[in-house]
Amino acid sequence: MRQLPPLAAVRAFEAAARYESFTAAANELGLTQAAVSYQVKALEERLGAPLFVRERGRARLTPLGARLLPTLSQAFDSIEAAFASHKAEDESLLTITTTHTFANTWLAWRLGAFQMSHPELAVRLSTGNELVDLNAGDADIAIRAGRGGWEGVEEHRLFESEFTPMASPECIAAEQRKHGRDLQPSDMPDAHLINPGDAWWQQWFADNGVEADERALRKPGVRLDNQASEGHAAMGGQGFALLTPFLWQGDVAAGRLIMPFPERVSNRGWAYWLLYPPERRKIAKIKRFREWLLAEMEQAKRPDSDSPSGVHAGVAVEPEES
Repeated sequence: MRQLPPLAAVRAFEAAARYESFTAAANELGLTQAAVSYQVKALEERLGAPLFVRERGRARLTPLGARLLPTLSQAFDSIEAAFASHKAEDESLLTITTTHTFANTWLAWRLGAFQMSHPELAVRLSTGNELVDLNAGDADIAIRAGRGGWEGVEEHRLFESEFTPMASPECIAAEQRKHGRDLQPSDMPDAHLINPGDAWWQQWFADNGVEADERALRKPGVRLDNQASEGHAAMGGQGFALLTPFLWQGDVAAGRLIMPFPERVSNRGWAYWLLYPPERRKIAKIKRFREWLLAEMEQAKRPDSDSPSGVHAGVAVEPEES
C-alpha cells in the first residue's frame, strides 16, 4: 500500500513553491491564502521539518523544500499530460453503438456525410445487441430499439419501430396469380413466410382480423435472426418478411420490395432511440452528432425524401425487431 501524504497538501505545497507565494498559489488553486497555508503546515507536520521560511511578501524554500519541488512538479506534469492525452483522444473519437439492422439499413449509408462535415472527428461504429454501459465509457452514444424509460440516460425518440409484410415483385406476382386477384391479409397465413414462427406475425394477423392456423405458423420456412437478413431474403424472392417501412423506404422506392398492404402497419409500442449520459449532453462531439442525426431523421421522414437507402439493400437486426 502506498504511504503517500494527502494529495491536496502536496498540491498546495507544489504551487506555493513554484510561485514562492501563498497568495499566488491560492489564486491558481481557487483556494484562500489561509487554506493553502493550512495545507502546507499539515505537510510540514507530517514530514517533521519546515518547507518554507516565511518572509514578508515571500515564502522562501528551505533546502528540503527545494529538493522536493523538482520531483513533485515533474509528477504533476506527468499526471496533467496523462489526462490531457485522454481528453484529446476522447474529443477526437466518437464511438457509436447500435443494432446490426439500424447500422446496415440506415446509419452506415449516411455516417460518412457526418464525418466529412466534421473532419476533426474519427467515428467508430460498433454493432451488436449486447447491453452497453455508456456511463462506464464503453461508447459515447447508443441507438437502440425499445419502449424507452431507461435509467441513467437521456433519450431522444427517432422513429416508430413499425412492421408490415413485404416481398419481392416476383413473389407478389406469383401470389396474385395463385389467387387470381390482388392479395388480401387473409392470404398471408398460406403464403411462404420468412420466420413464420415469429410472434410479430401473430400480432400482425391479430391486428388485421386474420385467423392463422397454428400449423401454418409452424410450417418449415426460412428462419433468420435479424430483420436485415430477412429483408435480403425477401428481395431474393424467398417469401414475405415483416419489415419496418422506415428502414426499407429506399428499396420500396426502387422496386426491390413491395408492401402489399401499405395501410396495414402494426406496432408493439417500440421505437428507436438515441441515448447518452445526461451529464455528457454538452460534450461537443455528442452535441454535433445529436443535431445531425435528428436533422437527418426529419429529412428522411419527409415524403419526398431522397433517401440514400435507395441505392442499397440492408443487412442485420435482433430477432425481436422483426
